Amino acid sequence: MKQRISIIAALLAAALAAPHARADVRPHALFTDGLVLQRGKPCPIWGTADPSEKVQVCLTGTGKGSTVLLEAGMTAGKDGKWKTAFVLGPELAGGPYTLTIKGKNTITLKDVYVGEVWVCSGQSNMEWQLISTHNAEEVIKNAANPQIRLFTVPKNTADKPLEGFKGDPKWHECNPETVRHFSAVAYFFGRDLQKALGVPVGLIHTSWGGTRAEAWTSLPVLEAHEEWKNEAADYAKAMEKHKETAAKAKAEGKKTPRGPGPQNAPGALYNGMIAPLIPYAIKGVIWYQGESNAGKAYAYRKLFPLMIQNWRDDWKQGDFPFLFVQLAPYMAIVSEPQESAWAELREAQLLTFLHSKNTGMAVITDVGDPKDVHPRKKEPVGARLALAARALAYDEKIEYSGPIYDKMEVKDGKAVLHFKHVGKGLVAKDGPLQGFTIAGADRKFYNAQAEIQGDTVLVWCAKVPQPVAVRYGWANYPVVNLWNKDGLPASPFRTDDFPGVTVSKR
Repeated sequence: MKQRISIIAALLAAALAAPHARADVRPHALFTDGLVLQRGKPCPIWGTADPSEKVQVCLTGTGKGSTVLLEAGMTAGKDGKWKTAFVLGPELAGGPYTLTIKGKNTITLKDVYVGEVWVCSGQSNMEWQLISTHNAEEVIKNAANPQIRLFTVPKNTADKPLEGFKGDPKWHECNPETVRHFSAVAYFFGRDLQKALGVPVGLIHTSWGGTRAEAWTSLPVLEAHEEWKNEAADYAKAMEKHKETAAKAKAEGKKTPRGPGPQNAPGALYNGMIAPLIPYAIKGVIWYQGESNAGKAYAYRKLFPLMIQNWRDDWKQGDFPFLFVQLAPYMAIVSEPQESAWAELREAQLLTFLHSKNTGMAVITDVGDPKDVHPRKKEPVGARLALAARALAYDEKIEYSGPIYDKMEVKDGKAVLHFKHVGKGLVAKDGPLQGFTIAGADRKFYNAQAEIQGDTVLVWCAKVPQPVAVRYGWANYPVVNLWNKDGLPASPFRTDDFPGVTVSKR
């Protein structure tokens, strides 16, 4: 009998102790050894504990003895959640520091730095690993830099916004081992930015190849707009149709076709890979995506700015810089003018740059591959994003964009094109200007001659005596060479708004 009572007592004690073990004070999963905290703005630190538990958060300078730099106390809510925020002044840039979180237990995070934090997101060209890029081994060999910290969000989808991550991701110091399988674009961006600023840089990489912008946008935000209110239902129908097609292919012994995948469900990646990051303090975002939306490029004109605003609204850190990469050239090179969904997607990106505040666009018309949607030269991509960050996020007086079309006038049968971001002047790189086409009132485009005249470009063709429209780089794979003397290529553009291939009416 006594033995039975002892067993019952032990089980009861274990049951009572279990909730307390699970409710030990703990920070959000982003807070691990080696993390980077954003300087110059309120920096939220949050986590869980027992309901009504007293929690104390303390930042100490290891390089200055045990000096307490910042300290805050709070009480966890009835749901066990707690949150505080430090404002880390510019004088704190650097490290390492120690971050201590104390309740009934104590968590000590070491090797903590204060600097600049950027989220790096998109599809496969952002996901593309450094080990698979041009000149990879040489770059990796020289990648050791304790001032750069890397965090990769595990791939995950969800029906509702999550608070944590799948798995147990950690911050890592940048070195030849940790960086090999990290995002190449993110690394090159961070490397150049850290060198320019001289402070620690934290890179949070969260991307998934082959994904649409709809998956990275909150479902309620999509459903609040007429164009996407039926997006979830349309996706469900597409999945059901794919299952039927796959089953038929299997029965016939054929290769199973590729389907939409759970990662492309509207809101799925926002819920699983963006929401868990919020409200971690960041400086801004770099983004490389669009290939999967090329078939609906016209809709992307509204969708992309909507997604950007969605992230800004939910992060509640103002209109932080959002810098993105225009699609690289891809597919077969053609010699005659033609319509192009990829050109229309680049146009949607250009329009976002022109009309969405605090955005920057890296043009990469010089690094495409006609046979590979993943061009291996990622270093220029990261470098141009870093230029945009230095200008827009850190107010450096530098040119950060190639020439951007402004307006057109017609004189003596020639189109005269004016540009913004001329910088030190226009230049035709490696030979005469190429990539321009021109059309008259019949809307038939012809290859055109072009030359630079001061800060303008003259475009003409004998077959078009009265031009009404000019296009530049309007192709899946544009062959173009208009740059500014600051070393940045011009964005493809068109002066017309004729109906394209991704919309029936305009």
